[in-house]
Amino acid sequence: MGSDRLVVVTTESVPGHRIVEVLGLVRGNTIRARHLGRDIMAGLKSMVGGEIKSYTELLTRAREEALERMLEEAEQMGATAVVNLRFTTASVMQGAAELFAYGTAVRTEPGQ
Repeated sequence: MGSDRLVVVTTESVPGHRIVEVLGLVRGNTIRARHLGRDIMAGLKSMVGGEIKSYTELLTRAREEALERMLEEAEQMGATAVVNLRFTTASVMQGAAELFAYGTAVRTEPGQ
């Protein structure tokens, strides 16, 4: 996985590059609340089965926003890559959840 600006991977290293400096933890998050209309439609959909597209879209947007915030932090640190990217979620209150992206900002250069 990558961005237009930084290489972003879920692995400990970047293929074809060596890590020359570890800059530290970077993170981004967003908290999203469910929508009553979506909940009603989701309830109906759960009776017949299948994907609940409104929730899929909500989580996709939340994941993208958390990732973008993490990348901004990495850029401010002068990183060329983020390794060990992870996502996690947590309920913060009934009907609202946090999506959290985190990884390690590093500087890399070509070569192993």
